[in-house]
Amino acid sequence: MKSEDPLLTAWDKTLLRKGDRPAILDPTGKIARTFRQIEERARHFAAKIDIFDAGEVLAVQIGNHEDWPSILVACLRKQLVVLPLEKSINDQQRDAALKICRATAVVSAVASGNSPEIFRLRTADTTADWDRQPSLLKLTSGTTATPRAIRFRSRHLLADCDQICDTMGISDADLNFGVIPISHSYGFSNLLTPLIARGVPMVVSRDRTPRAILLDLAHTNATVFPGMPFFYQAFGEMYDVPTLPKLRLCISAGAPLSVTVAEKFRENFRLPIHSFYGASECGGICYDRAATNEIEGFVGQPIKDVDLEIVDAAGGASQIRVRSAAVGDGYFPEPDDKKLGNGIFVPDDLLARDEAGFRIVGRISDVINVAGKKVTPAEVEAQLLRFAGVRQAVVFGRPAAAGALRNEEVAACVVADADPSTGLRTSLNEKELQEFCRNVLSAWQVPKRIFFVNAIPVNERGKISRRELARRFATKRHQADLDA
Repeated sequence: MKSEDPLLTAWDKTLLRKGDRPAILDPTGKIARTFRQIEERARHFAAKIDIFDAGEVLAVQIGNHEDWPSILVACLRKQLVVLPLEKSINDQQRDAALKICRATAVVSAVASGNSPEIFRLRTADTTADWDRQPSLLKLTSGTTATPRAIRFRSRHLLADCDQICDTMGISDADLNFGVIPISHSYGFSNLLTPLIARGVPMVVSRDRTPRAILLDLAHTNATVFPGMPFFYQAFGEMYDVPTLPKLRLCISAGAPLSVTVAEKFRENFRLPIHSFYGASECGGICYDRAATNEIEGFVGQPIKDVDLEIVDAAGGASQIRVRSAAVGDGYFPEPDDKKLGNGIFVPDDLLARDEAGFRIVGRISDVINVAGKKVTPAEVEAQLLRFAGVRQAVVFGRPAAAGALRNEEVAACVVADADPSTGLRTSLNEKELQEFCRNVLSAWQVPKRIFFVNAIPVNERGKISRRELARRFATKRHQADLDA
């Protein structure tokens, strides 16, 4: 019987076309799965999940496992709802997500390389009464401790896949290198759905060590690398790097890509990096097709079939409304129709637009309130990065000292550049940097304190938490903390 699910229809066409051709490779270049073997594994897994009823939620926590496509196909056929969970999620977050999403079971790979197993949860039957049953629930990376999910049907996932592949020029002649988590929205849309819907093979990698990634890129002859800024930063600082003659497309998402990082990577590998901007709620939004990397925070033009509208037309930086066939149905369990629904999503990011495209200048939650005046961190960061010897700068607000009239004060963490010949970091002076900022910025925008650190901490998705930096570098912190 012909499936009415658009992703399954696309998979049937992929399977017919690709058959015994390689679908998934391991980091050595060995074939881990052909397309036909993915189908065989899907049928095998389908027999295991026959005990569940349509509409039940199965959490999948298997890392970048070669059985991901088979599990998704099997669940779509059984009309089960898939909830991807990252391997790095802690037990408390995991339990909260399972409870809120009313998961019936967890699919887990106990050890790397083992076949995934199904573990029933000892909970009452609390299957959601779906109005429009989703195929997938994506957890958000919101600012609150309580997780929530976004509901997607297969048509949303397929639309996102088509928009990304058509915009970036990715085809089944390419080989994706999969080191970003498949369970994250970026990996799901750039790795998993292109394999299912368009037959784009991928390398499954679990080693996130930068040099190992480069060596595996060389071994496998991968042509497309969806990465994150911290990977490209590490690659640009390496010596004796392997040649990557087959790599043709480098994509960066998850966090803003600095101009300096892009330049150093281009010097090392003679390849540009294309910035990609998206959100869990709607998939891809913008893409820097030209990849000139001349403006901090630049993310290019909207991707194919995505329409952007500036919310505050009078402001220099504004939120946007995203209209796209890939926008999810809404949040679960509590909807927020003003933010997400009816094909529209309003991100918390602040964007500025010019003739070349859009650039991200911050988030609503990042704006610093200095005695009633609003400071956008990106503007201050851009000035700090113009100072010779500054490799990375992150600006954040922290509570002002006791007795001060301001609500917050501007602070910054700065990473100094290294001398290529010696490897030693450039010596930077706080007062010189502050004076450099005063030459261009208003007095209230100049950082009251600048902390010099060896590296800016990021999470698994490559994102920087300004809130965490504000906590770590609070006004009462001891000087010894600054060298950590």
